[in-house]
Amino acid sequence: MRWIEAIHTAEYIERLHAACKQGERHIDVPDSAICPESFEIAQLAVGGVLAAVDAVMQGQIDNAHCAVRPPGHHAERDRSMGFCLFNNVAIAAQYLRRHYQLPRVMVLDWDVHHGNGTQHTFEDDPSVFYCSLHEHPSFCYPGTGWAWEAGHGDSRGTKLNLPLMPHTGDAEMQEVFEQQFVPAARSYVPTSS
Repeated sequence: MRWIEAIHTAEYIERLHAACKQGERHIDVPDSAICPESFEIAQLAVGGVLAAVDAVMQGQIDNAHCAVRPPGHHAERDRSMGFCLFNNVAIAAQYLRRHYQLPRVMVLDWDVHHGNGTQHTFEDDPSVFYCSLHEHPSFCYPGTGWAWEAGHGDSRGTKLNLPLMPHTGDAEMQEVFEQQFVPAARSYVPTSS
């Protein structure tokens, strides 16, 4: 729970827990469906992601893919959105920063939807570089992730949104990835150990 509290407000965590215990059918928005077991399952998803982080950081494995449900990148600090209860990726990034004392972390969010919750969590934090490749916000939920959203203050330039038009093909996506993300990643130089 400690790492969930590092990202989400106590009020939201309590509200989610209470809504699950009371048998509510959703929280905050209709697409964030819940049941009595949702709070525990969401905690297990966070635990799975943190266990994968530990395994990579301790050299037990080279990399990990965590196909956990509920997903996370839409969850804001104080509310659920888009089927997401806890922001697993933001929690993992904060865990890497604090538990492993990494000075810099990079998050690459590759999904048809922009990860608004992850970006907003680190909007003012230059220690987390966030890049999202997603369908253009004019056409796709949640309507965020415009190219001009690049961070605030000292973190300006550590947020990179690469919105793609509907039906963008593999070659176009690869070109955007190689010409925009790769140079930004090399320039940022996230911590590798």
